[in-house]
Parts: sequence; structure tokens; C-alpha cells
Amino acid sequence: MEKQIRNMNNITTILNFWFLLGCLFLFSVNEACTTRSNVSVGVIIDQSSRVGKEQKVAIELAVRDFNDRCRPNLVLHVEDSHGNAASAAFDLASHTKLDAIVGSITLQEAAFLSQFKTSTKDIPIISLSPSSTSIVPLQQQTSPKKTRFFFQISPPNSYRTQCIASIVSHFRWKKVILIHEQGRSTSLSEGSGIFSRLSDSLRAVDSSIDHHFPFPRLPSMLDPNAFVERELKMVKSKNVKILVLGESSLEFAVILFEKAKLLGMMEKGYVWIVSDEIANLLDSLDLSVMLNLQGVIGLKTDYDDTKEYFRGFKSKFRGKYGLEYPPEEEKSNPGLYSLRAYDAMHTLVEAFRKFPEGKIYDPIELSDKISSSDFQGLSGGISFENGFLSHKPVFRIFNVIGRGYREMATWSPDFGFSEELSPIFWPGGKKTVPSGWSMGSKENPMRIGVPANGAFKQFVHVIVTTDENGRNQTRIFGFSIDVFKAAVKLLPYDFHYVLVPYYGSYDEMVAEVHNKSLDGAVGDTEIMAERYAYASFTQPYIESGLQMVVTVKPGLKDSKTLPLRPFTMNMWLMLAAMSMSTGAIIWLSEYSTGNAQFTNDSFVGIIGSILWFSVTIMSFSQRQNIKNGASQLVLAAWICVVFVVGASFTAVLSTMMTVPRIQPSFQEIDYLRNTNAAVGCNGNSFIVRYLIDVLHFKRENVRKIDSIDQYPKAFESGEIKAAFFVAPHAKIFLAEYCRGYTISGPSIKLGGFGFVSYEILIFLVNYFALQNKNKLN
Repeated sequence: MEKQIRNMNNITTILNFWFLLGCLFLFSVNEACTTRSNVSVGVIIDQSSRVGKEQKVAIELAVRDFNDRCRPNLVLHVEDSHGNAASAAFDLASHTKLDAIVGSITLQEAAFLSQFKTSTKDIPIISLSPSSTSIVPLQQQTSPKKTRFFFQISPPNSYRTQCIASIVSHFRWKKVILIHEQGRSTSLSEGSGIFSRLSDSLRAVDSSIDHHFPFPRLPSMLDPNAFVERELKMVKSKNVKILVLGESSLEFAVILFEKAKLLGMMEKGYVWIVSDEIANLLDSLDLSVMLNLQGVIGLKTDYDDTKEYFRGFKSKFRGKYGLEYPPEEEKSNPGLYSLRAYDAMHTLVEAFRKFPEGKIYDPIELSDKISSSDFQGLSGGISFENGFLSHKPVFRIFNVIGRGYREMATWSPDFGFSEELSPIFWPGGKKTVPSGWSMGSKENPMRIGVPANGAFKQFVHVIVTTDENGRNQTRIFGFSIDVFKAAVKLLPYDFHYVLVPYYGSYDEMVAEVHNKSLDGAVGDTEIMAERYAYASFTQPYIESGLQMVVTVKPGLKDSKTLPLRPFTMNMWLMLAAMSMSTGAIIWLSEYSTGNAQFTNDSFVGIIGSILWFSVTIMSFSQRQNIKNGASQLVLAAWICVVFVVGASFTAVLSTMMTVPRIQPSFQEIDYLRNTNAAVGCNGNSFIVRYLIDVLHFKRENVRKIDSIDQYPKAFESGEIKAAFFVAPHAKIFLAEYCRGYTISGPSIKLGGFGFVSYEILIFLVNYFALQNKNKLN
């Protein structure tokens, strides 16, 4: 029993010892916590924006979390930037001694502050602003000391622009329009910033920025709605329909898409790509804003939202955000900016904890300790290289549909897209990938002139009628119009146009394109070297040349005696004499040998028999049998003669019935010119000028003819001796008037029929000609 009591006393003594030791430890810890050093942290954010509100709540949560863990004791000095972070930081540092600054300060603003010998000099800054370019270009302009205190809690902007370029390349778009809000770029040197980075990324995938629309910062606009609407109208007038929204505040983006929808720029044919700066806030947008974003695609920065660490932060964030901003309680989920703000404070705490107890915080040493940070934060891995987060980001590609958005794939710099980007609901609710290009618009279509006074209506025919209400209605059709419409249907983009009848000459119509009264011209317009001084042409859709049409020789039209013309009169007489003599020789030979079939009682009967026999042996249809050897020899020679003569007759007659019938009445242009013969041509075409200036016909000998029906009348009346057409017109004339006319002389090579354009129609038919050569057949 005494032994048990002694053991119990020993146990009690040990427990009392450990209890006293624990109390002593807690007392020392409490003493350390109560005597821990304070760290002054300046916070520069725009508290009027959604991003600023999220950052403020996250930073306050971080201070509460980390101050509960003893040293250091973070003391916040929050300053509202009101859109000017540099000025806010300068004012705060001028009145308060700061150990570090966290906030929406850009590299440009940090470099500006470093120029002043004030309390802002050499203060470590952790920037919450979206990154732009590398710090290296700035270090080349300034000393390393001026930039060693700046840290960007985001990866370089080049990854963002590479992802946008990958989307553009995936859908094979060649040109884009860049829209962004000015004053948000961190670039200092020319050639940097969102424009330069996106240009470089697009160039790597064989694309480019066609137009660049930088908007001033929203607070600097007197009337933001009117200004944005006016600028978007200019964007709408461009042919490119791939619109990339780069750096932008959420408030600017809301106004932008509201006006874009109002102007019909969220309809079929348009493509909107938004960067992660806006996309990271999608979860905080109201339904009315989401309805303005239908069909938008973009990229969001990926982070792990499944860990317990994140879920605990999310619960605390929602509670605090809902209390501070009750109207936005339903949209109180934390976004990427709040996660990065929390990680920025975590980075500072980890750096301060690396200092020995009681040591004064040296700015240079603090910057070095921030640079050596390496931990896993809410937004991902936190470690720095050249002032940026060193890990490569992963982006989620999304498509806004209905009340929310659908994530389609992820993109990483090393592996590209994780899967195919389809199907996508584009603006206007279409699933077909937009071409990204448009010419003209429904409100302002391209004005395409067509020749209304052309002589050959088969190519372009303009009919103006009046309806029952007294309004004029114009119908335009023809082969050239069909070619043009077929080319438009095959184009990979929208082409809005209206056909405008032009009642002047072809040369005047080309000049109107040059004067921009017309955007182009479609019709049977010849490609001429002198017309290139006014406009350009597409590739020819019909080959052409200048040809002369004349009447055939009059004598060849009479076919009554045509069968007798293969042989001359002497030849016919010779053949008749040979046939008579051959028949007489054979008949008399057979008669003298007593052939009973060659007998006759009277002299007249004998003569008649000889003549008839002479005729029948020509076709070998005689009824008498030839028995005499000499007669058979003569008959054999005669058969050879008949075969040769018959073959010659057939060949000559066939030739006379074909070639001579299309023999022209005039064969030389020189003969017509030297004899002052009158010639006709289309009065509205270049041929009038060509006959006078190139072929040197006298002006008074050139007759202008307005329609195809007037040419036969002019030929029959003797008004003209020849007519000059371009080759397609000549074929049509001969098809309608095939009797009595033919092409004569050489064909003068010309450029062919093409469409006229000062700027825009070149690509139209060139694309059609190269890609769809056989579609028209």
C-alpha cells in the first residue's frame, strides 16, 4: 500500500512539473506576442470597383488570419486610389512610415515613384495589377536598384496574348481588331504593352492586328456612354469582325458590351474574345450583363478550387463581403483577384518572419526575402523570377451561353489546347464558325456599278419597271451578274452590296470607281492597261480579244449550180466525150464479134443503144454481158478513170460546201482602213478609242452602234463594211446571226473581262478564281 501511495505521489509530481512548464511556455509566448513588432503595410486599391472591393476584403481577412499567429503584427493603412494609384501611394507614404506597399500599382507608376527622394523610395511593392511585359526592358533603361523592389503577383502578359493568338489560329482567322482601355498598361518603352505583345503573338501564327482602338480610362470620359457608342460605330464600319478586348476595367467592359448589343455587334458574323482580366470576374456579373455577352469566348486563369484551404477562405470571404457590401451579397464568391491579394499578404508575412527577432526591417533585405518566396497559395504556386510569378499559367477557355458560361478546354503554354474547341455558340446563336471578315454592312452596303447601256444584254441587262404604286423597280441580271453572285456565295465572309445601274460609258464607270462614287463595278468590262490608272481589276473571268466580223462573199450564198462547180466546163466536156467514146468502142467491139445483145436493125437504134450504153457504164448498170477480151480491157481502164474522177468530185464538192461558205468578204484590217471603209462598234466601250488611237481609223469612219440588233441592219444597208467586237460579244453575235457573217483577220489579244475595284473587289474574284475554278460549270 505504501508503495502505491509513493507511485501516485511521483506521478502527481511529474504532472505538476509539466503543468508549470506549460504555463511558463504560454506566459513566454504571450509575452512575445504582446511585445511583437508592428509592420506598416500600405494598401492602394480602387474601392469603387469590384476588383478593389474583393482585394480589400481579402487583404483584411489575411491580416486577421496572420495576426492570430503572432509575429509580425500587420498594421494596414488603406488608401483609395480613385483611379490614380501613384498619387495615392505618394500621399500615403508622405504621411505614414511604411515597410511595404500592396495594391494596384503598375510598374510604370512604381518607376515614377522611385524617381523622387521621398518616403516612397526603396519601399518593396507587391503589385496586384494585371501584368503586362517583362521587367527586363525597364531594367535596361533604369538601374536594377529602381526595379528590385517591385513584384508582380501574376505571370507575364505574354502568356495571355499567346493564348489569344492560339484561339485565333485555331479558327484560322487572319486579322483582328484590338480594343482596350488606356492607362492600364505597365509598359514604359515603345514596342511594349498589350498592342506590341499581341502583335508579336499573332505574327507567330500568321495573323495580325488590322485596327487598334485604345479607349481612354473610364473616369476621364465626360460622357462614357456616348463616347463608347461613337467609337464602336467606327469599329463596326471596319471589314474585320474578330474583336479582341484586351486590358479593361469591368465597368468599361459592361458599357462596351451594352453598346455593342445596341449597335447589332453581338449578332451573326461577329466574334468577341475577352482576356482573363475581365473573364476572371464572370462569376460576379449580374444577369443583365451576362445577357449582353452571349456568344463571347475568352480565357480565365485556372486555379484549384477543390482544396480545403480554398473552401475555408471562400466561406469567410462570402460572409465578410456580404456584410460590407449587402447589395452584392448574391454575387459574393471570391475571384482570382481576391486570391492574389490574399497571397500577396501571405508573401509579406513569410518574408517578415524570416527576420530575426528584434531586427530592423531593411528594404533591400526584405526585397531579397520576397524574391526567395516559395509556397503554395490560394491562386497557385508563389515564387518569383524577374519580379513575376515564375510558374506558367493555365487558362480555361469558356463560352458565354444563357445565364452562365461553359468551359470547353484548357490551354497551357507547353501543350496548347487540351481538347477540341467545339461546339461553340457564337454571337447571334449560330454554331457555324464566323469567317471573321465582312465587306459593307446592311446599313451601308457596297455600291457596285453595272453598265446599263451595254449593247449585249446577255452579260448585263437592266430593266426598270413601275409597280402599281408608281415606284420604280429595277431588275438586273445576266451572265456577268451570275458570275458575281456565284463568287459572293463562295466567299468565306459576309459581303453586303447593292447593284447600281450606271448609264455612262464603261470608261466613265471605271473613273467613278476611282472617284469612290462607286465601290466597284461588275459587268462585261474589258481589262485595259490605261484603265489601271483609275482602278484595279480582278483576275479575268472570261478570256477576250478584239475580233472583226464581216459578211461572207455574196457568190457563195447561191447554191443552185453548186454541184457543177467542182469541175470546169472543159472538164465536164472531156468527161462526156470520154464516156461517149468508151461506150461506142465497147458497143462496136461487141457488135462486130456477134454478141447478140449488141444488135439492132436500124441505124437510129444503133446510135441510141450506143448513147445509152455510154451512160450506163458510168455507174456500171448496163444490162449487156461483155464477152470480147478487148472490150473488157477498155472497160477496166474506164472503171479506174470513173473511181478517180468520182473521188475527186466528192472531195472538191465537200470543200466547196464548207470552207468557201465562211470565206469573208474582207480579210485585212489594212484594206478597210486604206479604202476609208466604215466600221461599227459598241459606242459605250473602249473599242471606239482603240480603233481611232491604235488601229488608226478615221473618226468619221467609226460608227457607234447601241445594240446587237442594229448590226445586221447596218451591214445590209451598207452603212458599215465590218464590225469590231470583243471575243465574247462576237460569239454571241454569230450565235444569233449565224448566216452570212464570219470572223475575219487576226484576233488582237486583250486582258479579258474582269470586275473593277479601287480597293476591295480584288480579293473577291481572285479568291473565287483560285479556290473554285470548276464550281461555275
